[in-house]
Amino acid sequence: MKLERFYKKAVEIGIANDLRGAAEVKRLLEDEAEKAKDLKDEDRKFHDKDRLFNPYADTRVLCGDLGTEVRKVMVGIDIDTAELLLARALNEGEGPKIDLVVGHHPMGSARVQLFDVMKLQASLLALCGVTISVAEQLMERRIGEVERRLLPLNATREVDAARLLGLPLMCIHTAADNCVTNHLVRLFEREKPARLKDLLKLLRAIPEYEKAAFLQMPPKVVAGTESGSCGKILVDMTGGTEGAKDIYDKLAGSGVSTLVGMHMSEEHLVNAKKANLNVVIAGHIASDVLGLNLLFDELEKEERFEFVGLSGFERIRR
Repeated sequence: MKLERFYKKAVEIGIANDLRGAAEVKRLLEDEAEKAKDLKDEDRKFHDKDRLFNPYADTRVLCGDLGTEVRKVMVGIDIDTAELLLARALNEGEGPKIDLVVGHHPMGSARVQLFDVMKLQASLLALCGVTISVAEQLMERRIGEVERRLLPLNATREVDAARLLGLPLMCIHTAADNCVTNHLVRLFEREKPARLKDLLKLLRAIPEYEKAAFLQMPPKVVAGTESGSCGKILVDMTGGTEGAKDIYDKLAGSGVSTLVGMHMSEEHLVNAKKANLNVVIAGHIASDVLGLNLLFDELEKEERFEFVGLSGFERIRR
């Protein structure tokens, strides 16, 4: 499979798992096309043309020829110069060469645009019953915070290293996070766990979370008790990074009882507890691995690849 097809197929899978629905994503892409038409000549040369088909600014091919034939892929949750040097060293040995390095967490231009995908969170909050204007305004403040925090980053370090080493590099972030979010939403809708202990049992039966439990990092209740009722569950695992810290009382008011997330900062957890919400931390890396594996399962329906896992990633096929 050519790298261009690999990339565009990953985006298509992310869209198919986007809880906002295909119609809403199509509308957003049409809005981007209209904005592109209105660009002034001096701004047009800076326009990110991928935005016309890819609604996830944190999922990008960062360097490499899009015509590269991809058969063997090295995948890590985090990719740094060390992982890239390892890929180069492996390529100097015998056997099939690594054609592409994939990181989950964004790098380069995808990292500095991370704030852009956070708009997704407002739509997901609205689906849970939070008034859309409230969700958008609270998220707007948080998005501004994240954008300012990203401004001073030396964001191209890994991309520069990959280019010097001659390795194609890409990252798949929100497209994969959509997969794990959709998977868990459907699981909980189907199984209808009554108590938090039932929810934990469902998570621990998933191979990625089971493996994390063997590493002493199991899914864990951090607010509420295992005997507590699940009630209405919100899976909070996509949209770039943590959302607004002031949203939890609005979620409780909309009927949400339990949050299931990858991680949660202490300040956010304190506010969730004040709102009397249950919080289950499924696990950060395990959730990222699950999202990537679900995406690769779909990708491999078209063509099978050889995967080299590192930096927390292990390929588990279903």
